[in-house]
Amino acid sequence: MTEHSPPPGDPSQLHLRISYDDELWDTPQADTIERWNVAVRHRRRTHRGDQDSVRPNGCMTPDCPACKVEDVAIGSMTFYRVNLDRGRNAYWAMEEESEELYETAQALLDPETGFYTDEVSERLAYVGSALLVMDRVTLNPPWRGHGLATVLVCEAINRLMAGCRAIACSPGITVLSSRSLTERYEWDRVNAKITKGWESLGFRPYRDNVYLLSPASEDLEEQRDVLRGRLSELGAAWQAAQL
Repeated sequence: MTEHSPPPGDPSQLHLRISYDDELWDTPQADTIERWNVAVRHRRRTHRGDQDSVRPNGCMTPDCPACKVEDVAIGSMTFYRVNLDRGRNAYWAMEEESEELYETAQALLDPETGFYTDEVSERLAYVGSALLVMDRVTLNPPWRGHGLATVLVCEAINRLMAGCRAIACSPGITVLSSRSLTERYEWDRVNAKITKGWESLGFRPYRDNVYLLSPASEDLEEQRDVLRGRLSELGAAWQAAQL
């Protein structure tokens, strides 16, 4: 089993910056598909010229003139909000946007109407109409292996899911990020771990590696409280290790 070093900074100082770039394109495609970017950032205090985070007891005062606060990017997420009732047929809009979105559309949408298939609709509570697709989740290597991706994804979903009837993802590695993953067993192990994390939020397999989650799922709300508690524990453990 792979051993993980402690996170390189205080996990309780992680935060998200969620943005949507509106390029003011008055087109049906732009009305149908919105790309939301989520930057994962870490706020840390450092001494001038020192690359290491200041330990909790490293300064006698929070106003120490030798310290500065840095806001560093340590990961990113990409979500697509697909408006099924606005713009063009969502099925074909997703086909045009990317291969990954097209695969999701093939599993969930009716190509004739651009709406959810009857089979998908039967699985979902009617709490909205849009489809939220989790497309990419990336953390810098030193921050991996601590369960943080699940915490951060849960928070991002809760911010972006208003007005959505379904949330979809396709668990798995999209890019070879290390030489170790060229081994098949390691690839399978990491994929299984990623899938387990998304399933803990309530995602369930539907078809062709497309997983579905209803925004009305009790699992999602319950896990949010659990994961926030876990983040606090990770932060407390990191701070204690610096003493």
